[in-house]
Amino acid sequence: MKNTVRELLQDKIHEVSIVEPDKSAHDAMQLMADKKIGALPVLEAGKLVGIISERDYPGKAKVLDKPIQDVQVKEIMSSNVVHVSPDDTIEHCMGLVAEKRVRHLPVLKNDRVIGIISIGDLSKM
Repeated sequence: MKNTVRELLQDKIHEVSIVEPDKSAHDAMQLMADKKIGALPVLEAGKLVGIISERDYPGKAKVLDKPIQDVQVKEIMSSNVVHVSPDDTIEHCMGLVAEKRVRHLPVLKNDRVIGIISIGDLSKM
């Protein structure tokens, strides 16, 4: 049984797909669909500034009342990102998911995104 985020990440793809805040939200959604992932960390100059998920797009974009192609990631991303470190326990992560009502947790080491874990990853533990 895996006990830490580091152990969980060993079984995942090591390349983390990311998006920049000025990119089209439509392109971000297409990237998620292509990669079969549910969320993308949003990085600006290498720093985590937000997260965008497949669930953000429909509701938030509709409120903006803009054509899909004109919505930027920064307009619909969540900027208060709940994140974890490689040494955090799976139990701690499950608590964060429940308390903060999030489905994806970026994993940061030295302020750099090294992975992302989902509620699905945690439920398999």
